[in-house]
Amino acid sequence: MFDGLQERLQGVFRHLKGEGRVSEEVLKGALREIRMALLEADVNFRVVKSFVQRIGEQAEGQKVLESLTPDQQVIKIVRDELVSLLGEEGAELRLDGRPAVVLLCGLQGSGKTTTAGKLGLRLTQRDRHPLLVAGDLQRAAAVEQLVQVGAGVGVPVVVPEGAEDVVAVAERALSVARDRGHDVVLVDTAGRLHIDDELMAEIRRLAEALSPTETLFVADAMTGQDAVKSATEFAQALDLTGVILTKLDGDARGGAALSIRSVAKVPIRFVGTGEKAEDLESFHPDRMASRILGMGDVLSLIEKAEAGLDSDETERLAKRIASRDFNLEDLRDQLLQMRKLGPLSQVLQMLPKAGPLRGLDPSMVDESQLRQTEAIINSMTREERRRPQILNGSRRRRIARGSGTSVQKVNQLLKQYRAMKKMMKQMRGGWLQKTLKMKG
Repeated sequence: MFDGLQERLQGVFRHLKGEGRVSEEVLKGALREIRMALLEADVNFRVVKSFVQRIGEQAEGQKVLESLTPDQQVIKIVRDELVSLLGEEGAELRLDGRPAVVLLCGLQGSGKTTTAGKLGLRLTQRDRHPLLVAGDLQRAAAVEQLVQVGAGVGVPVVVPEGAEDVVAVAERALSVARDRGHDVVLVDTAGRLHIDDELMAEIRRLAEALSPTETLFVADAMTGQDAVKSATEFAQALDLTGVILTKLDGDARGGAALSIRSVAKVPIRFVGTGEKAEDLESFHPDRMASRILGMGDVLSLIEKAEAGLDSDETERLAKRIASRDFNLEDLRDQLLQMRKLGPLSQVLQMLPKAGPLRGLDPSMVDESQLRQTEAIINSMTREERRRPQILNGSRRRRIARGSGTSVQKVNQLLKQYRAMKKMMKQMRGGWLQKTLKMKG
């Protein structure tokens, strides 16, 4: 996500950097490029107009025009305005009442059912006892889908009985929750391909019957301005407390994320970053702004690592890297650890596009190559993994046969390994260590 916007904005900043001191004409040209980049990213045109106007008012001051580093000044202004545009930090669910009721709404295909499961897992991990409610009685197999999602995250599901309508199901779920000690009720609801009177009437009746503490609109980031329009109409009909943006791991241009807060007047609370149940994160406007500008999101990466990696193994690998003794056995173990974080392309998107990682394109990462790398390393003896310098021609041919690859692939891996050792040497004491200290 944001790849096109990120590339265009970085082009603007590179041009400013090349100018040395910036004239008013050059600055106006940069603002024009920023405007076009945002419009191409499907950002609402009214949002673009006010956003660029605010940047211009600040950038046209003497501080930027006379600065020796105008590109850095403009980047700071753009970043600050992006953070302001994206809104406040995403807050955890407000869970008043016993049970607290969380109502999910949105159009069909936006990811409500999957998101309900993700919220259920998130609550369970925070020592809550959620209950899911199958309130989508319109879409075929929707109830069974929620049952499967609930089973996957270990959260029970209340399903309709007989001819119950959605209000009756939800009210019975409240009784079940009280009887069985569930403190949060998560209600999945029906959606349509578009907003209609029947849909809005049903969701209003449900909200009146349940008096939810949270009413969250689930929006598919891939749909761009359609998601913004739908959020606005739901906000007019319901007392929305927030938005959950799904599918941010896709190739959406980013227009929904950058527009929805300003247009619908509803804060973004969470973002879905993948298909797994744990791929739901609190929304951090400062981190998203940094990613848009190519500065990476190392803090989120560290949080993913803390949650998903073996801390003892990670510490052992870190010491190996620091000691300059990093070998092919360590490389294999590191690849296994990294795969726990999810697709490597997503991990790379969180890293700054600077320093030793400049020019690395996450979209070009081939996950199958990682599995092939593991196969090659596993075909080596322990001595060969620990002392790759002993890998002569006959050993490399044996490894190629054992891994089902070729001698060329083995040679390519060894070349990449040597380059990685060199890169890790460059990174010691660099931005990664500084970020870890900041995090600690």
